[in-house]
Amino acid sequence: MTYSKPPVVRFFNAPALAPTPGYSHGAEVRGGRTVYLSGQIAVDAQGQTVGEGDFTARARQVFENLKLALAAVDLSFDAVVKLTFFLTDFAYLPQMRAVRDEYVNTAAPPASSAVQVAALVRPELLLEVEAVAAAP
Repeated sequence: MTYSKPPVVRFFNAPALAPTPGYSHGAEVRGGRTVYLSGQIAVDAQGQTVGEGDFTARARQVFENLKLALAAVDLSFDAVVKLTFFLTDFAYLPQMRAVRDEYVNTAAPPASSAVQVAALVRPELLLEVEAVAAAP
């Protein structure tokens, strides 16, 4: 399939809403194609959980997995327009944001949501992240 025009993405913050800490209120996408990535967890290529006792290592593995999923469709984090974070404890939010900022464009961050959940698919997991990307 051939795409003639890349998408136009405009990240925005609504002036009537409170300022955001490191994310945009929304992302408007026109043209191109949309790619939805399933939630990624802190497992390696063999399916083994990584970073026991180290939330930052786990978060980094999650973002590396997202990076690999994006690469599978010839994209990078530059194409990500929305991230959704599922955390078992909001106490991890500052660490998660620090790792996120290593991967996204902090000058035009993607729209984001964070949700605290009771548990994830495996009991040892602390974080899951899903993404939406806009691509040519």
